Amino acid sequence: IISSSSSSSSSEVASLRGSSGKIVHEDVKMSSDGESDPASSLDNVQSPVRVRLRNKKISTEDINKRLSLPADIRLPDGYLEKFNLIGPALFEQPISRRLRRVSLSEIGFGKLETYIKLDKLGEGTYATVYKGRSKLTENLVALKEIRLEHEEGAPCTAIREVSLLKDLKHANIVTLHDIIHTKKSLTLVFEYLDKDLKQYLDDCGNVINIHNVKLFLFQLLRGLSYCHRRKVLHRDLKPQNLLINERGELKLADFGLARAKSIPTKTYSNEVVTLWYRPPDILLGSTNYSTHIDMWGVGCIFYEMTTGRPLFPGSTVEEELHFIFKLLGTPTEQSWSGISCNDEFVAHNYPLYRAERLSNHTPRYTTVLHFEGKKRISAAESMNHPYFSNLGNRVMALLDSKFLIQLLTPILNLCDVVTV
Repeated sequence: IISSSSSSSSSEVASLRGSSGKIVHEDVKMSSDGESDPASSLDNVQSPVRVRLRNKKISTEDINKRLSLPADIRLPDGYLEKFNLIGPALFEQPISRRLRRVSLSEIGFGKLETYIKLDKLGEGTYATVYKGRSKLTENLVALKEIRLEHEEGAPCTAIREVSLLKDLKHANIVTLHDIIHTKKSLTLVFEYLDKDLKQYLDDCGNVINIHNVKLFLFQLLRGLSYCHRRKVLHRDLKPQNLLINERGELKLADFGLARAKSIPTKTYSNEVVTLWYRPPDILLGSTNYSTHIDMWGVGCIFYEMTTGRPLFPGSTVEEELHFIFKLLGTPTEQSWSGISCNDEFVAHNYPLYRAERLSNHTPRYTTVLHFEGKKRISAAESMNHPYFSNLGNRVMALLDSKFLIQLLTPILNLCDVVTV
């Protein structure tokens, strides 16, 4: 990404303009610590990982592999000696989920004292987020501290987020490192990223280099495509829920409203997605939707990155629909089959707006802004859109664990660079 730094020299700017494979750093004013898997009564569940260590002294690397720990973790004093006293033969046996949980606890996972709070980043109705540091790795982390009500327990949003993120492992999805449960709180330990997309826009004066827009959009689609392949709907895409680090890596975050589509149910809630990024079918009360619910938000976010302003900034559902119909035209039976039978649409008696050319507002990539969800292009199809052709074919072959940025030149730090 081309970052921006007010102190960049003109020669640096000139050299950047001559290159095409970099993320442009704008001018600006969570490696895993491990998991804390929920306790399981199935103690006989076996890990597929086995470490063969006959006649060999156990090393830190052996333990890291055995417990799927990050390479930079610092084991407690005496922990390595304990395993060598027990003997390498233990490593020949399958490890149950319960034994793994106990081992992680001995190292320091699942304990508040393992993490140091540094700064308060934000506070909501149910949770407070802190910037922190892990004593196990010395890496920065984000601590999402969820207050537990005496009678109600953990909010359903926290339970959803934990259950989904434990199984979502992708370079463009925020990593859940640890879970700490006490009587008063449930703390989720995430990898730390510098800012969200909204803050990034603000820091750049709402003007993002167009090359960065493309890289951010592609990473958003990568993460979303991975979720959709696993039948997970995010249901709350917005700039505040897209995190970005100093390398230009973008990650989907806040899965509190997410839902696994594989769970048998005929309908879902329509009280999802922040108003500005909510599709018209959901605004008009639809509860029958699938992965296409997220694609409308992708189009709105793309526009906002491109122009620096929200596409449909309504303050009420009715005003939001007015903004949408002014751009796309008031729907008819020809443009939206069945709309004339929608009670909420009929009751509002919207004016007959004529559709504007979408290319005047969102150049090239506009195939997600359709009234009907089934007509919106999918995340996987979007990644093959001609808009991304200059990124090359290698980006399509990336493993889930690999970053798009790893294929590109390291990010610079220039915010006044607006052409590449």
